Amino acid sequence: MEEYIDPPAEDLIAKAQEVKDFEAKYGPTDLSRSWSKWCNSYEYRKNEWLFRQGVAIFSKKHLI
Repeated sequence: MEEYIDPPAEDLIAKAQEVKDFEAKYGPTDLSRSWSKWCNSYEYRKNEWLFRQGVAIFSKKHLI
């Protein structure tokens, strides 16, 4: 498995602003709260990436 590489800070800042704008216009949703947490937590991003890697490995071994 590869190592997790964090996205550039400017991308995280831009996405966080996009989430804030969305929540100001439509109110918070489960999806917008998860994006906000993703933007603000290195551990959350890393764990989400590890989860997706695990799903990919499982599907290669068991489904294909």
